[in-house]
Amino acid sequence: MTPTRTQTTFMPPVMEARRWLAGVTFAPERPLINVSQAAPVDPPPDGLRHALADAALTRDDVHLYGPVLGLPDLRAALARRTSQIYGGTVGPDQVAITSGCNQAFAAAIATLCAEGDEVILPTPWYFNHKMWLDMAGVAAVPLPTGPDLLPDPEMARQSITPRTRAIVLVTPNNPAGVEYPSELISAFMALARAHGIALIVDETYRDFHSQPGPPHVLFQDPDWQDTLIHLYSFSKAYRLTGHRVGALITSAARLAEVEKFLDTVAICPGQLGQHGALWGMENLDTWLAGERAEILARRDAIISGVPGLETKGWQLLGLGAYFAYFQHPFAESSADLAKRMVAGSGILCLPGTMFTPDDDPSGARQLRIAFANLDADGIGVLFRRLAAISG
Repeated sequence: MTPTRTQTTFMPPVMEARRWLAGVTFAPERPLINVSQAAPVDPPPDGLRHALADAALTRDDVHLYGPVLGLPDLRAALARRTSQIYGGTVGPDQVAITSGCNQAFAAAIATLCAEGDEVILPTPWYFNHKMWLDMAGVAAVPLPTGPDLLPDPEMARQSITPRTRAIVLVTPNNPAGVEYPSELISAFMALARAHGIALIVDETYRDFHSQPGPPHVLFQDPDWQDTLIHLYSFSKAYRLTGHRVGALITSAARLAEVEKFLDTVAICPGQLGQHGALWGMENLDTWLAGERAEILARRDAIISGVPGLETKGWQLLGLGAYFAYFQHPFAESSADLAKRMVAGSGILCLPGTMFTPDDDPSGARQLRIAFANLDADGIGVLFRRLAAISG
């Protein structure tokens, strides 16, 4: 019997990891440290919550269908912000608001690919990208990264075939945290353009980039829209994960195709969350700068704690945004180690096997730590627990 679309892919990794908690109890003096999911656990700041409540109470339109491609004011605000950050030119007619960034990716793939087409994904990959390609009947072509976890444009060029429709970059990277240099991103843009394929750049974690200035210069190219499809998320910036507000920036012509997909899947993104995102863009720049500073402080705490782990054989492979990506020192697969760490160490994290193809042995040595919800003291506790693990 031919597998259904959902049967062609694996179980959602975060949900699978949560099942490991079943039947496990944690002593009050050693509570669970959950570093499995890259999402803020705190609600939005009070001003944004009041704005959401006010919109819900006073605006009848937030309870009705809205424009398929999103609120015009939010599209215009994101176009202005993107133009400002990158020093380029983006118009509102090149912006679509989506029900989360995962939907933005799904919409982009729907406009690019037919059954049997191929998309190049650097590994370790973001598992939801792989899952959607599986369910869309599109082959995910793995692009292994080296010790620095940076993809190589020349290796990507060798992977391009007549069925290749896109290359996907996630920066700052999920799961590895690595921030791709601007020159590398530009090299991939040139490669994609030369072969007439799309470059999808997912910058969900852009607001927590460690470097000042624009993360890349792609939007400064006056013809960026012939190749670039840009993905963004409001969820991490404004703690709106439950409201599902993402964005896709591309050519106006492609958005006409995106509209077909979005209208069929959700009709329109949630109105309330969009008003929250717009209020955040208009009022929370200073607050967001503080959030970024706090994430960078936690990043520094990771760096400070690494030498102690290195004496135990651990190696930090990548660090940035919400993520620290480690190589563990044990003979067992990370798939088994991660399960053992729940009861044995009170740590829930994801194994590298969830981010790599089955035939890639590197995933068995790797673990993803999503540290954004731990303060410096919490990171210290995490590292002491990691250091105490034995083979």
